[in-house]
Amino acid sequence: MKKFGSRRLALGVLAATSALLISSCTAPGPAPESGSSAPPSSVAAPTEAPALSWGPSQDHYDDAAAAVEAMSLEEKAGQVMVSFYSGTDPAPQLTAIEELHLGGSIIMGDNVPLTADGTVDVAAMAQINKSLQDAMFNARDWPGIISVDQEGGMVARLGAPLTEWPTPMTYGAAAEETVSRDSMAAMATELAALGFTMDHAPGLDLTIGPADPTIGARSLGSDPERASAQAPALLEGFEKAGVMPSVKHFPGHGSVTTDSHLALPVQDASVAELQARDWKPFKAAIDAGAPVMMMGHIAVPALEPGVPSSLSAPSYQALRDLGFEGVIITDALNMGAVENQYPGGQAAPMALAAGADLLLMPADPYAAHAAILAAVEDGTLAEERLDEAATRVVTMQLWQKSIAQTPSLAEIGTHAQDSQDASATALTILTGQCSREDQLDGSLTIQGADPVANQRLAEAAEARGLTVGSGPTVTLLAGPESGTGDIVVSLDAPWGLELSSAEVKAALYGDTPAAFEALLDYLTGEAGAPGTLPVDVGEYETGTGCR
Repeated sequence: MKKFGSRRLALGVLAATSALLISSCTAPGPAPESGSSAPPSSVAAPTEAPALSWGPSQDHYDDAAAAVEAMSLEEKAGQVMVSFYSGTDPAPQLTAIEELHLGGSIIMGDNVPLTADGTVDVAAMAQINKSLQDAMFNARDWPGIISVDQEGGMVARLGAPLTEWPTPMTYGAAAEETVSRDSMAAMATELAALGFTMDHAPGLDLTIGPADPTIGARSLGSDPERASAQAPALLEGFEKAGVMPSVKHFPGHGSVTTDSHLALPVQDASVAELQARDWKPFKAAIDAGAPVMMMGHIAVPALEPGVPSSLSAPSYQALRDLGFEGVIITDALNMGAVENQYPGGQAAPMALAAGADLLLMPADPYAAHAAILAAVEDGTLAEERLDEAATRVVTMQLWQKSIAQTPSLAEIGTHAQDSQDASATALTILTGQCSREDQLDGSLTIQGADPVANQRLAEAAEARGLTVGSGPTVTLLAGPESGTGDIVVSLDAPWGLELSSAEVKAALYGDTPAAFEALLDYLTGEAGAPGTLPVDVGEYETGTGCR
């Protein structure tokens, strides 16, 4: 396989061959004059190339444009795809990388190798990622994309021994930039140690509450200002570890009532309403220099009726109109909202023609690749649009290479204190004791529908010398259900607390071992509960808490 992307074109040639590309990518920054000679010694050396609005430098962009200009059509069609595979043997994916010139691979839950005790085999996971990266790097001078969905809470493809993180709603409740930044940096450091270059997080969808079937505690909350305030710190944490964050899911998945994994949601809000609410956190992320944004599969009649946003040119334009100049990746193209209506790879060229730069998880990557080639040949996908997409992707990859960190596997599982700090800062009291007083007096009774959560709290309590089986009843709510007891604690979204009956109602936003340590610190009077509600819970309004 030929190796492409290593040579630099003189900018004069680049301008002649890629003028349309540069214009449509809106890459800012002055360009050096074509054919200029080195400055004499009395003249100061040129300064570093200016950064683009989304992180890379102008040099990264220029190198990417030169690399894409040297690619064949087949190589460009693969460069804009992040594919998936089945099982823990990456051999079929390695073949696909070579045959399709794939730009990236995503690791899903069934790809994760496990040890005999059911935990992640970190050495094997790192080796799989290395084999994928070696296959992609063999064809180019920059790293391929190896991505994963690792949000914390219910969406975490990689479990123990990696540090376990609470739900993203934790950071809306904590409302502390340091907590958001440190948590994401710690999470991303462990991902980098395994060879990941991109995480499809953070999610900046605002939730509407119990009617939201998909996002829930994956959201920072329902308040656009509160969520927007945390967006820059979350992004900074990822980039500190050299992992590209992929902000999701524009135009907002938390305010629709259909799960796009199954069918096409419809967002009936006007553009003005979306700008005032759902789009504010995305705008904050854009202003903070987000490098990648994920386009969801949501029909917005105010933009283009009946068409998933991932295939809708007006939807991509709406995101660009907010000022975003970076890479737009689709949500997984094998999801029901797209695949049900556009099977057989046909969605791939449609998404590119609409404005996507990177295609995530086409159901059949070979069919998608062939469809892209056919669309260019029949004119339904302009090759200049494909060039634009590939150039943005390569620009991002070159930048990621320049900021990448190389932590060792020894980092895996070493950030439990960061996880506990996040839960401790987020712990929210709706009713009950705000002062630091012991509420257990040495014992507690634990009940709840989730036996794993019950056991985790019991183990943490016994390790402190507390007696389990007598004393105040602590009821754990694993989901939206309500409960009764002396102390009722929600472990996910807090809506079940509305109808619960207890002297103390607390929202913990996670069921990690570290979260239960934070809860016990509060119940035994060792720490306060400084979090505030990031959503309305019945009569308990956003902002309720001890702070």
